[in-house]
Amino acid sequence: MVRGPSLPAHLLEAAELAESVASAAGLTFFDVVFEMLDASDVNALAAYGGFPTRYPSWRFGMEYERLARSHEWGLSKIYELVINHDPTVAYLVRSNSFMEQKLVMAHVYGHADFFRNNAWFAPTDRRMIQRFERHARTIKDHSAHLGQDRVEEFLDAALSLDTLIDPYGAQRRMRARRAAAAGPSPMPHSTTEGAPRSLATESLARLGAMQGEEPSSDPSPSEGTAADFDSPFDVLGFLAENADVEGWQRDILRIAWYEAEYFAPQRMTKIINEGWASFWHSRLLTGGLLDASEVIEFADCHSGATAAAPGQLNPYKLGIDLFRHAEEKGEDIFRLRAVHNDVSFVDAVVDKEFVQRSKLFAMEPGSAPGRKPVVGTRDADEIKGRLLSQLAWGGQPRIRLESVQGGGQGRLVLRHEHDGRDLKLDEAGVLLRTVGRIWKGTVELLTQEGDEGRRLLCENDELSLREAG
Repeated sequence: MVRGPSLPAHLLEAAELAESVASAAGLTFFDVVFEMLDASDVNALAAYGGFPTRYPSWRFGMEYERLARSHEWGLSKIYELVINHDPTVAYLVRSNSFMEQKLVMAHVYGHADFFRNNAWFAPTDRRMIQRFERHARTIKDHSAHLGQDRVEEFLDAALSLDTLIDPYGAQRRMRARRAAAAGPSPMPHSTTEGAPRSLATESLARLGAMQGEEPSSDPSPSEGTAADFDSPFDVLGFLAENADVEGWQRDILRIAWYEAEYFAPQRMTKIINEGWASFWHSRLLTGGLLDASEVIEFADCHSGATAAAPGQLNPYKLGIDLFRHAEEKGEDIFRLRAVHNDVSFVDAVVDKEFVQRSKLFAMEPGSAPGRKPVVGTRDADEIKGRLLSQLAWGGQPRIRLESVQGGGQGRLVLRHEHDGRDLKLDEAGVLLRTVGRIWKGTVELLTQEGDEGRRLLCENDELSLREAG
């Protein structure tokens, strides 16, 4: 059912028609709520991750400034914003033309179907608007008692660690709970690949429950608590339960972890999610939603959204091309959108024919310092391998908790699982210093630069870089 209290009658009628056509095509989704806003308001919501009830932070303000300047200078434009929620919430931009609004609505129904049916979103909290409101009240209460600057400083530190989670953790916990509900299984439960069980039983055994969180009545969303974790890749969850911090700081770390878990599937499914929505807005509009007078405007708008600059990856372009290629090969595209994230989707669909048809190639560094990159290999296997490496772990470095030496405020050892891409050591140093300040002890990160081992150490808030075996 469409709900659009702020929509004029002609757009509400267009939304109802788009919903009817999308349903007839086989898409399924929660109810959709459309809200009409000015472009500046949509930019503000985008800066907050799409949630108007979220607590304020200076980093959200900086993101708003970036989006506003990009829009003002004509570098980018947000056509819509869709929230993974029940009901699904979509924000439309008031300045869009009627054709653009129809395109956006069809695109929204593609996203809404993906959010509801894709396995990687199954563990997510479908009442996140209310959750953010509770988080905002917690932050506000702590600020009133402790001072806004003190709370904001720690909140910013916690939010900066949002990539130090296991992006597969919520999915694994959901499967374990469903397996437990179904009865005993002859197969033992396994942890994330590469995760030693000793760490789960020793280092993470003391992880406690999230304060003030009631379990969901819906057994499929993961209300996950840090006590559920058996993954050494969830460094943020480990800090939330084991760092020697005050109660209000632990609240904030748990908030940062919970929100990082909610947003993780979006990082893991950018290509397949946008590809699915683009595939359906194209099919639905050209299948009858467009008037004859709107065809040229649609072609211009669609081609702009799916254009790819040389050497850059456009998730809209790559995603829609992959779905079209899969459909031509006779694949069940509804099954593809249900089970895959970006990495498995690319692995399943990209082949030599796709690479040749799409004219994909890999860029290589220039032959001399300062020279521009040049076109390198066009080998399909090499290109696919590089793309998979680029997308692995949501595009983030894979960092795990190696050991805790001495307990309490002892030495915390992290390891970067090198996949051919070196860490940016200056950025890694900033992150390590933040971990050290929260842990209140020595923290070291083992990695490599090229073929050489590196040991980045933070001790008493001082950084040093050493060689490592």
